[in-house]
Parts: sequence; C-alpha cells; structure tokens
Amino acid sequence: MTNSGNAKAAALRTDPQPAPRQRGATGGGTDRGQLLTTKIGLRIPTGMTFEDWEQAGRQLSGILDSSSWWLGDWLVYGKDHYTDRYQRGIRAVGLRYQTLRNYAWVSRRFEFNRRRAALSFQHHAELTSLPVDEQEAWLDRAEQMKWSTKQLRTGLRASREAEAEAEAGAGLEKQTGAMRRLALPQGRIPWWHEAAERSGTDLEQWVLTTLDRAAERVLGERGHQEIDAATPPPRELSAGA
Repeated sequence: MTNSGNAKAAALRTDPQPAPRQRGATGGGTDRGQLLTTKIGLRIPTGMTFEDWEQAGRQLSGILDSSSWWLGDWLVYGKDHYTDRYQRGIRAVGLRYQTLRNYAWVSRRFEFNRRRAALSFQHHAELTSLPVDEQEAWLDRAEQMKWSTKQLRTGLRASREAEAEAEAGAGLEKQTGAMRRLALPQGRIPWWHEAAERSGTDLEQWVLTTLDRAAERVLGERGHQEIDAATPPPRELSAGA
C-alpha cells in the first residue's frame, strides 16, 4: 500500500511465520514502515499517520470481503471436480461446513462477470433468492446509490411489503367487485330503500332480515342457527354502491 506525496507509506505484507516472542517484548508496533500481518495478529509501525491507518483498514476490509468469494469459488471448484474427496478438503480448512456452504451458494448464484467490485459479498448474498434480472436491478440501484448492506436489506423489505399490500388490495377489490355485482344489481337500490322505509328500518337491516328469512324457509331453523354460529358478523352494505 502506498500513499502519494511525502507522507510516510505503510505497506501491508504477510509474514507466514510470526517471530518467536522474546522475554520482555511488549508486542507493540514496528518501525519498519510496514503493516505486518501474521497468524496471530497485526504488527503496526510506530508513528503511523491517520491516512495510512485509514487506508490499511480499507485494505484489510477488502481482503476479508474478497476471502468470502475466494472460499466460495474454492468450494464450488472442489464440489465440481473432487466429489469424492472435497469433504476432506473442507475439514482441512477448519471452517464450519455451513459457513463454506453459504459462501459457495452465493458464488454459484453470481457468475464471475456479474459480481460488482464496488459492492460487498454480503450485498450479493442479500439477493441470492431473486431471479437474475431482479438481482441486476438491485445491484445497479445499490451501486448507484452507494447503499450499505443494511440499506439494501431495508429497500428489499420495503419492496416486498409493498408487493404484498398491492396483491392483497387487488384480491380485496376483486372480491368486493364480485359481491357488488351479485348483491346489488342495477336498479334495485331505490326499490329496496322503499321497502325498508315501509318496514320502519334502514336498508342494511332490511336486507339482512329479508335474506335470513328466505334462508330459514329453505334450510329450516336449525340450518339458520348453524350458519349464524359459524359466520362472522357481515360487512356493512353500502347504499351508495
């Protein structure tokens, strides 16, 4: 990792074998001007500038995110080429199988040329259950809006809730329309109003009473009681419908 200008650069390099701990050592930073990654920690140079420290964090974060893709691709390759031995390779890695399986699932769902470098592995993971065209649309949106993973998840949830409400509204409208066509034939409302007035009651009550009497004549008193006990209170009948 290098910085422009005269600022002291802090390169990131990996030491495969951490130096043995010496008695009296503090385990602090190093003055070599480099960040040193080891299996047991990160050695930070003395006097590192804020800019170098910030850039190092970005680089480390990128490595962590990339490693999810790397492990996913690694497992997909092993599954495809070593079906009889790849379980042994998984055990050698030392990670939980479910963790690797999740990485592989995302890697399979997003071919190499569809992965967005500007977005994290987790961004892609949020979209695995969607069809490809919807994945692309959400990836475009997240990339253009510079969404965090949380913002993408919130957008997906809002979209699903809106779709569910729209479907429920469409179903209710269809049912209501069918009821109106059946229960309120054109030209009958004035006639029913007059009959209700002569009976000394309002239209809604007159309609319910008349229908109940007609049903009772057909089904008998017992049938009327059974239906009355099993049926929720009727919805209001709109005279203006």
